[in-house]
Amino acid sequence: MMRNYVVTVFVLFGALALPGGCKRKAPEETSKEVKAENQTVMVQLPTGSFVMGDEQEMDAKPHEVSVSSFLIDTHLVTQEEYEKLMHDNPSRWKGNKNPVEQMRWSDAVRYCNARSQAEGLPPCYDLNTWKCDFSANGYRLPTEAEWEYACRAGTKTAYFFGDDSSKLKDYAWFDENSGGRPQPVGQKPPNPWGLYDMVGNVWEWCNDFYKVDYYQESPKDNPRGSESGDTKIVRGGAWKFSAECCRAGYRYNEAPGYADVCFGYDIYGFRCARNAPK
Repeated sequence: MMRNYVVTVFVLFGALALPGGCKRKAPEETSKEVKAENQTVMVQLPTGSFVMGDEQEMDAKPHEVSVSSFLIDTHLVTQEEYEKLMHDNPSRWKGNKNPVEQMRWSDAVRYCNARSQAEGLPPCYDLNTWKCDFSANGYRLPTEAEWEYACRAGTKTAYFFGDDSSKLKDYAWFDENSGGRPQPVGQKPPNPWGLYDMVGNVWEWCNDFYKVDYYQESPKDNPRGSESGDTKIVRGGAWKFSAECCRAGYRYNEAPGYADVCFGYDIYGFRCARNAPK
């Protein structure tokens, strides 16, 4: 069962207390909880800027990025949610509250469109070209910049709780504590913006194509990745990966049609994002 952590107020005007007693200045706007028509809880994140990247990663040179306000699911899409809409559950590790996995990028995109259509919203994706229309107000995958902004939740450390990887077991499912399988969503405490399982459990598909040197040419405002490529970005680490892969700035990538169970594509899931209401 998902634990009922209090997440209705995670950003206040002024200072916000974080684990370890540190404080940060909150954005001028507030984050707020929003319930979608399918009862999935989302969080509207404020417009803001942050330093994206990680000095330890050769393809993630730190650089300042700004993102516009957007909504993002508080938890990974579950098998129960996926099956209700798509009438299928391809996951290896069955469980209604487990994250849906064995997900190709294209599977995640189809779900986004189906969720949009179920709520009478314009779909973001053209399923012939796989292009995303960012002006549409339906559901989509978060951009890599949006994902990291949401994951960091205003923090600047390796993890949203600090730099000490020995504490990761208290916040995420990874190779040291997962028991060799993904776990039900929402069992660990959320980050300061009320988002669960942003690191660990399953890798999360992002919308962007991967390019090793993209950060060197990335625009500052709302970067959306390379125009083309062979692989798509996944972020956050997973149940069979090390603490290193769960760092907020760690980049990984995979072929969007990857479907080889023998090599473990039961490690890929996703959550949905959407443009903030105007």
